[in-house]
Amino acid sequence: MHKLEDIKLAIIGLGYVGLPLAVEFGKKRSVIGFDINQSRIDALRKGHDSTLEVESDEMKEADQLIFTATITELESANVYIVTVPTPIDEHKQPDLTPLYKASETIGKTLKHGDIVIYESTVYPGATEEECIPVLEKNSGLKYNIDFFAGYSPERINPGDKEHRVTNIKKVTSGSTPEAAELIDALYNEVITAGTHKASSIKVAEAAKVIENTQRDLNIALINELAVIFNKMDIDTEAVLQAAGTKWNFLPFRPGLVGGHCIGVDPYYLTHKAQSIGYHPEIILAGRRLNDSMGAYVVSQLVKCMMKKRIHVDGAKVLIMGLAFKENCPDLRNTRVVDIVKELGEYNIEVEVYDPWVSIAEAEHEYGITPVIEPSINSYDGIVVAVGHSQFKALGVENIRKLGKSEHVLYDLKYLLPAEESDLRL
Repeated sequence: MHKLEDIKLAIIGLGYVGLPLAVEFGKKRSVIGFDINQSRIDALRKGHDSTLEVESDEMKEADQLIFTATITELESANVYIVTVPTPIDEHKQPDLTPLYKASETIGKTLKHGDIVIYESTVYPGATEEECIPVLEKNSGLKYNIDFFAGYSPERINPGDKEHRVTNIKKVTSGSTPEAAELIDALYNEVITAGTHKASSIKVAEAAKVIENTQRDLNIALINELAVIFNKMDIDTEAVLQAAGTKWNFLPFRPGLVGGHCIGVDPYYLTHKAQSIGYHPEIILAGRRLNDSMGAYVVSQLVKCMMKKRIHVDGAKVLIMGLAFKENCPDLRNTRVVDIVKELGEYNIEVEVYDPWVSIAEAEHEYGITPVIEPSINSYDGIVVAVGHSQFKALGVENIRKLGKSEHVLYDLKYLLPAEESDLRL
C-alpha cells in the first residue's frame, strides 16, 4: 500500500460533491479532476462552475489541480475518489449505473497497491457487493490483496456557503485497518472539522443513508401535521414557533422534499431492507407522504381559487422557483415538477420563473421552459415554491402585482408575513 506522501489523487465526477473536494485537495497536493462531460471540463478550465459551488478565484488557488475527460490521464493516479451521482429510477429503485461506469473506468487503470474510495450515497453493502466486483473484473486484481477500498460519505449541502466540505466533519472507513488509517489521514489534510473513522465500510454506508432518512421522516411528520392543522384552520408556522420555545423541539418545517439526498436516500435503504426480507413500514410511509405534497398543494390552491370564484379551467398560474432548494441552481429530483404536472390535470396554464436555474437544463430534464421574467397583472394564482433570496427581496407588493385583480397567493416557504398571503402550507 502507498504512503501518504506518495499518493497521486484522482477524483472521478466533478459535480456538487466532487469539484469542491478536488479544489480543496488541489490546494495541498497534485489532483486529477476527471469528468466524462467534456463541456463541463472546458468550463472548469476557464474557471466557471455552473453549480455555483466554487468561485473562480477559489479554483485558481487549487494550482495543483488539473481537469480532464481523458481516461488515459488517470493512469498516473494511485488513489481514486468516486463522487458520481446515485439517483433512483422511475420505479424508485437505486440506479447504480454511474457507479458501475466509474468503477469500470477505474478498473482499467487500477494498479497493485491502489485504493478506491467511494463517496456516492449507497445502501449498506453496495461498495463491496456491487462496486468491488466491477473493479476486480476490469483490473484482473484481487480485493484486499492487490488493491484496497474505502467509503467516506459526502455531506455537501448545495447552495450552503456556511457549511462547506472543509468544515463539516467527515466519516471515513477502509477495507483493512491499514487502508482505513491512510484514508483517514488523507482526508485530514483538507477537513478542518476533523474526521470520524468508522469501524467498517458498511457502518459508514449506513451512517450516510440514515442521516437523510431521519430528516425525511421528520419533515414527513411536520407535513402531516400541516395537513391536519390546515383542516382545523390553525396556522402551522405559528404552532411550530410556539412549540419551538421548548429546548429540545426540532425546528423542521413543512414543504416539498426533493433534491439528490433527502428525497432519494431513503429508497436506497428500503431497497436493501426489502432484499433481506424486511418491509420498512415507517420509512416508506414517510416517503409516500412527502411524495404526495405536490398534489396536496394544488388541491389547496384550486379550492381557494374556487372560493374566490376564479374560473379554474384555463386559469394561469405562476410557479416561483423550480430548483429543489433556495439559492441554488440544482434541479435534481425537484418536487416542484409535481405541482406543475398536477396543475396540468386541471387544464391550468403554468409558467415557471426561477432566476437561479439553467433554462436549457430545465427543458432537458423536465420539458419545462422557465420564463425570463414573469408578466405583470397576468396570473390567477401565484405559488412561491422555493425560498430564493430574490423572491424575498421582491416583497409581497411586487409579487401581488404579477397577479390579476383577483388572484390567489400561496406561500409554501413562509417567505411572507402570514397575513399577506392567501394560503400557507
